[in-house]
Amino acid sequence: MGLDVGFDMVPPLSKETKDAQDWANFLHCVRGYYKDDPNVVTESHYITFEAGEHPMLPFEGHKFLRFSSNLTGSNATGVYEYIEMVTAMAKMIFGHRVYSWSEAADQHGFYGWDKVYSARKTWGKPDEPESNALLPTTAELGRQATSDQNPDLFEVQQIPGKGRSLIALRDIAKGTRILHERPLFKIKSLPRTEMNKAVVEKLKSLSKEQQRQFLSLHNNFPGQHAFAGIIKTNALPCGCDSRTGGIYLTICLINHSCLPNAHNNWNGNEEYGVETIHAIKPIKAGEEITIDYSLAGPSSTRQPHLRKNFGFDCQCTVCSLPQHELESSDARRQRIQDLDDSIGDPMRMRTRPGASLADCRSLLQLSKEEYGDELASSAARLYYDAFLISVSHSDRARASVFAERAYKARVICEGEDSPSTQRMKRFMEDPTSHTRFGAYSSKWKGSDKFSPSSLNETEFDAWLWRRAD
Repeated sequence: MGLDVGFDMVPPLSKETKDAQDWANFLHCVRGYYKDDPNVVTESHYITFEAGEHPMLPFEGHKFLRFSSNLTGSNATGVYEYIEMVTAMAKMIFGHRVYSWSEAADQHGFYGWDKVYSARKTWGKPDEPESNALLPTTAELGRQATSDQNPDLFEVQQIPGKGRSLIALRDIAKGTRILHERPLFKIKSLPRTEMNKAVVEKLKSLSKEQQRQFLSLHNNFPGQHAFAGIIKTNALPCGCDSRTGGIYLTICLINHSCLPNAHNNWNGNEEYGVETIHAIKPIKAGEEITIDYSLAGPSSTRQPHLRKNFGFDCQCTVCSLPQHELESSDARRQRIQDLDDSIGDPMRMRTRPGASLADCRSLLQLSKEEYGDELASSAARLYYDAFLISVSHSDRARASVFAERAYKARVICEGEDSPSTQRMKRFMEDPTSHTRFGAYSSKWKGSDKFSPSSLNETEFDAWLWRRAD
């Protein structure tokens, strides 16, 4: 018997060009990631992972239904890690078509095993005339309706003074993945003349329709280097501090707000991944979907940055506040920036960890006052800082709580499948796995017998932030 875990492709891929290209990109991603792993073997018609029940990926995506293995037995070592990583890569490309399941959680595969085995028998054989053999049954379609995201969450509309924008077609709940998109192409940061030449080469590999769509993107920097202007206006970094940017035909239409209702995130590594957009607050039908282009801070910092890098003067709800309210907002945002800088001081974290942790709490309270429901993305960073302070001084109990809060915040703004989210989940389960555990001292190491669950809310808050010390 044992326990199986894996994912199914729901609905199955077709033989159409887009599905075939996506599957080829997926296999390229898998091969690249495991190129030095001797247990990942390319056979004549499929890739096999020599662990567990030898899960396989066929070269023809339209014949694929399931990637899975039993987790028990003497040869199961390492198979869970293969399943976990391949599932994550599949989700980056195919999104919610990836139906992941685990019998350990009383979840079962979407398809019956007879259908899975029948599909595998076709691998490497010529295609037979079209049939409905791989299409979901009526019962399976009922299950699919509960696992796939709702379509038509937004539409593109023209807004006077803003151009094309994304507008919610229905109420969108906080934490919803509004869309995920692979870049039309990626390009490294270059001087404007070199950038223009590099874009010309990128465009040669695109279809006429894709070229037209790229040229329709807004350009805040018209002139001699028009292609470079489109890149500067629209490119989003492929990861934190990455010098490689991606161009997206839909996501690049999302406008800026200094108090956004959505958050963008690169989900993957610099070579492979997708850009995701998540609602960080409830969004009403008819409301514009926005993200933040700025570097935070007061309006005196934000406005010049937006003008220089994106070519517009921001008139969002924050920047349009009455003068006295804007001044109050600016004071809060300046204080938030100052606290963030002090928390990041490694010497202070080493010698005065209590003061650094107190600054984290002050930053949290100030951020709630300034951002309200739109707190998730900044909360994820803040709780991670508090986690680092705790693990550096061997405080496993508090580190686990802060990691859990950072994990939950990242689920809202990045999704469960984000590598950063999964990383925080691992730290939540075992704070000692972080490389900095005990790096500064062991003076905060507590008794393993103590459980904060016995504390009431007020006592728990005082304990968590060490306010009684």
